[in-house]
Amino acid sequence: MSWIDQQPDMAGAFAALEQAKTVDPRPFRDAMCRLGAAVHVITTDGASGKSGFTATAVCSVSDAPPTLLVCLNRGATSMPVLRRNGVFCVNTLRAGEEVIADTFAGRTKVAREERFATGEWIALTTGSPVLASAVVAFDCRVIEVRAVASHDVIFGAVEAIHSGPPGAALVYHDRAYKQV
Repeated sequence: MSWIDQQPDMAGAFAALEQAKTVDPRPFRDAMCRLGAAVHVITTDGASGKSGFTATAVCSVSDAPPTLLVCLNRGATSMPVLRRNGVFCVNTLRAGEEVIADTFAGRTKVAREERFATGEWIALTTGSPVLASAVVAFDCRVIEVRAVASHDVIFGAVEAIHSGPPGAALVYHDRAYKQV
């Protein structure tokens, strides 16, 4: 049985979340904007088509074996494509690539596959699009998906890495792009 067919029993996790006394969403979003984070474009390609989205919710999980996680709202248009393809690439944007970030965030209203006309794209092991100019790109195969609140946490085993030209990275902080 593949990970796509598995539905983990999350009853206990959802029950705990419902019992938690959380803050209101607006102050939470206002506080989260103060956490500076690298800007990534997550891409996928395969039998279900090509898609991508901008994200800051990316994190290293382990180096034994090398594993990353990406968080994505289950209602996002890229979600079913990524789930069915079973592969993705985390492309960390460099300073000056705000147009790519905005394009994949949907701010420019460019359709899903047409977004790839922005930037130079190559492929590594999984076939997911790799941005040639990315500070670094992690080509991953999905190994697990967990539902948490409104999002899925997608775990990927890193199968290949691409290091782009040296330079500053693009970060998002206080609702604005900055460079580090």
